[in-house]
Amino acid sequence: MSLQFIIDGYNIIHHPCFRQLIAKQIKSPKIQLIEFIRINKLCGSLKNKITAVFDGYSDLAFSKEVEKVDMGIIFSRKESADEEIKKMVEESDNPKNTVVVSDDKEIRFFVKSMGAKAMGVEEFIKGKEKSPRNNISLKPELTYTQMHKINQELKSIWLK
Repeated sequence: MSLQFIIDGYNIIHHPCFRQLIAKQIKSPKIQLIEFIRINKLCGSLKNKITAVFDGYSDLAFSKEVEKVDMGIIFSRKESADEEIKKMVEESDNPKNTVVVSDDKEIRFFVKSMGAKAMGVEEFIKGKEKSPRNNISLKPELTYTQMHKINQELKSIWLK
């Protein structure tokens, strides 16, 4: 089961968390965002479809750069990116397989009401670091002897 990630482009670009992570480069922030998502594999499997939605119109330099990228790029033109994202979720064949990345409360509420998943920008960017799999401690907090004593005590209380 592959997922459809719809990313509110400028919402991530203007987020302080993203600005701290990207280096000050000559490249446009849109290109930095696309490279950041690809390099860090933020959308998981390569089978997952990624679409970044930006407000306004594309410029020629950006269009030439993204031709090489295996990622959908949509410019909302006269309407807002928020409206374009809502339309995409509404027209989705299976909203349960759709993940929208945005901090915009209105979008998040709408997305959830349609049965899709909403993910915050920080959760998306730092998701790999905060993954439950990465936080598992292999060292138990109790020793085996302590666990055995607790189990014996519980048995004596509950199994009379």
